[in-house]
Order: sequence, then structure tokens, then C-alpha cells
Amino acid sequence: MNVTFTAPKKLTGSSKTPAASALAIMVGEGKLAGHAKDLDHFTKGALSRAIANSRFTGKSKQTLLALLPPGLQHSHILLVGGAKPNTTPQQVEAAFAETVGVLNAAGIRSVTLLFADGKQAAHAASGMVLRSYRFDRYFTKQKPEKKPTLTRIEIMTPDLAAAKKTFAHLGAVADGIYFARDLGNEPPNILYPEEMARRVKATLEPLGVKVEVLDEKVLTKLGLGSLLGVAQGSVRPARMVVLQWYGAPESKDIPIAICGKGVTFDTGGISIKPAGGMEEMKYDMSGAGVVSGLFYALAKRNAKVNAIGVMGLVENMPDGNAIRPGDILTSMSGQTIEVLNTDAEGRLVLADVLWYAQERFKPANMVDLATLTGACIVALGHEYAGIMGNDTGLIGDIRAAGEQVGELCWELPLCDTYNEQINSRFADMQNIGAERSAGSSMGGIFLQRFVQKQTKWVHMDIAGVAHPKKAIGPLTDGASGFGIRLLDRMIGEKFESR
Repeated sequence: MNVTFTAPKKLTGSSKTPAASALAIMVGEGKLAGHAKDLDHFTKGALSRAIANSRFTGKSKQTLLALLPPGLQHSHILLVGGAKPNTTPQQVEAAFAETVGVLNAAGIRSVTLLFADGKQAAHAASGMVLRSYRFDRYFTKQKPEKKPTLTRIEIMTPDLAAAKKTFAHLGAVADGIYFARDLGNEPPNILYPEEMARRVKATLEPLGVKVEVLDEKVLTKLGLGSLLGVAQGSVRPARMVVLQWYGAPESKDIPIAICGKGVTFDTGGISIKPAGGMEEMKYDMSGAGVVSGLFYALAKRNAKVNAIGVMGLVENMPDGNAIRPGDILTSMSGQTIEVLNTDAEGRLVLADVLWYAQERFKPANMVDLATLTGACIVALGHEYAGIMGNDTGLIGDIRAAGEQVGELCWELPLCDTYNEQINSRFADMQNIGAERSAGSSMGGIFLQRFVQKQTKWVHMDIAGVAHPKKAIGPLTDGASGFGIRLLDRMIGEKFESR
């Protein structure tokens, strides 16, 4: 999507109206005001009549697209409901995200967003850019009416400096989300551990991110027996990807590490999953996808922070060489794990990823993301990510950032009783609880055993929000990139130097 900026200009007096162009104005409930009132006067009440003959009342997320008479710079007017004195950027973003489908259905090719407030204009454009995402590279034929027509967004505001500055940040985050979503939506025969590592390196290194790809030989030497145990049933070898972004080079501190589960396909292994819905297990790399997209955004906007990303990339398959229920693995930490269910593999991957990140980089704070448990979907549906950890301050920062960007999180408990339930008769621990209850917390309590005492840590279970079947705010269905906006906001407010 091409986004441009312009100062307010005359909207009337065109001898030749551009075809399929719309002027978008946000309005509230009640009488027309401001630019909408002026246009209504110029068109001799055309807007008022259009409203009167529709169900449009100016409520949030309502839209009304109407033809304009000749003599104006645009062929259509788009009224977007929800304007109030205290309208938040998030509400503006959500409202304008809803316009994308309306404009494409009408064949509109360009839209001008008219705002007095530059920041609000930038958020409106961001909502439209995020909603415009499509993953259609494997279609060989598409009907013309199925293809989007909207290709250009013009931000018109007297507050140009604020609009450009705000959108520079929001646009970088949107680019990161697009990258993560493309990774997540790829089919698993195309995106496997080696290929994902290659794409991340090829994409992020030109932006200034240092990218290391560790192969199985190196991982074996380092002792990542838990991660490699998951990978041993696949013909696709495991990879670990390490991202380093030093946006505050004057400091040697690493305030934050972000770790991601990257199971590029999860059959469940020997504890094989049911056939129904198994195609969705290509999304089991979503945690690693979010890490990739986040570092894209941080680099693109030149974030003033030092940050580390670590991703464990594996494929979980039921080969003759696959791990079995009852096998015991030795993790990088030296702790041993009895595998009771090979479908509880994400925590086995993250156990080594977390330990590696701490041993090598000594981060003060660490966040991991994983599509870890179906139990989290049962508990929280597709509206909230589950979070848990050992530091109430970091948990609070993540929840607050999520509320600001519309990526909601809900804290789940970790307690000594859960910890006792993962004690094994034959090893230091087992990879599932003794009971089926509290499944999400059992995953979290397992990971906590690989968090060192000095590290503030939060685990985000994104199973319900990583690939929803309906939109979450401006993010459409399929791989969502949930977590990138949240973590970018949290990092910016909590750790970024000013």
C-alpha cells in the first residue's frame, strides 16, 4: 500500500473528477460538522440525504460510501462513524480498518483521509494498511472482483509533521507484521526450519540485525538435547536462529530477550494428533514468526534499545527415529526430562532456547511466545493471550501495552502445586502434568524450571490468537502477527532510551 502525505487543499473546483477515488471523513453521531458539513452545503444536502436513506448514524465502525456530484476532487465520499472528543488512536485504527472491505467492494483505487489531528490520521492509515494484508501467492487464477483495488492512501492534514513521525513508527511495525504473517501462512512443505532460518537471515540482515543460524552440529555440541529430541523424527534438520539488535550501542546491557517457539509443522509425533484440523499445525511456528516480525519493526524504525531474539526451529514428525513416550532427554541446562507426551513438544524446544538466551546474553528480562497449549484456547478463547511469569511488574507492563494496542492478555497462575505435578519418577521432571487440569499453567510451570533466578520472565501462550478465524482488531484471519504491536509498545515505553 502506497501511503503519501499532503497539506489540506481545495476539495472543489475540479473540471475532471478522478475516477474511483474517495474522500474519507470521520464523523460522530448527530448533526454533520466540520468538513462534512461544508461538503453537505456544497452538494446541496447530498450527504444529508444519503444518511437519511441509510442506516448510518455515526456510531463506531459504521461506514457510508456515497457518490459525489461533479465539481469535486473525488468521486465518492466515505463517512466513518465513531468520532468523539475522546476517541482513542486504537478506536480510530479499528474504525478505518473496517473501511478497506467497503472501498475494495466499490472498486475504489485511492482514498484521501482528511484529519485535523496528524496522529489520528496516521493511526487511521495504519488500520487500513494492516487490514489490507493478503496472502494470495499460490492462487493461479482469481476473478477480477476478488482482487483488491485500493492501492493508495493519502493523508491530508495540517499537522503533517506529527502524521509523518507517527506513521514512520506505525508503518515499520506494519511491515514487521506483514513479514511475520507471510512466514506463518506459508505451507509447511515450503517453510521448514532451514528455509525459515534462510528467510529470516536474508530479510533482517540488510536492516542491520545480526543474524546467526546454528545447525544441528553446533546444537549437539552445545548440548541442546531437549530441542534436538523433538527434531529427531523429521528429515528436516533443526535450526536455532539468534537475532541481535544493538540500537543503543553506548550501553553494553541487554535489557530484554524475546524467545520464540518455531515448530514449522506439528503432527504431535508418536502421540499423533487427530486428522481433523491438523493442517493448522503449520501455525505452530507463530512464536518464532512474532520474534522475526518484531525485530523487523525494531530495526526498520531504528529502535534505541539493545535486544536479543532466539528462535528454536524444528519439525515434529512420527518417524521411526522419533522420540517415544517414556524417553528421557537431557536439556542444555543439564536437567533431565521424561517425555510422557510427544505432542507437548513446544516446551521441550523452549526449555533449551530459554537456557541458551540466558547463558549467552544474560538479559535482565525475558519474554517467550508460543502456541503452547490448546488449554489456553479453552480458557480464553480467541480474544486473549494467556500470560504468566515470575515478575508482576513485567506482567503488568505487557498487559498495559496490550490494552493500548488492542492485543489483550490475561494472567494465569503459577503455583507450587503445579510444580509438584511435573515431578517425574525417573527424571528431574516430566513434560506434562500428572493431571489434565490447568494445562496452560502446567506448560508455564515447566518452562519456569529453565528460568534462572536473576531473570525477570514472562511466558505468553498465543495459541488462541496466533491464527484466529476472524479478525482481531485490524488483523485479519490466518497468521495474525499477534504480539508484535504489543511488544514493540512495551519495549518502547519500558526499555528504549530517549
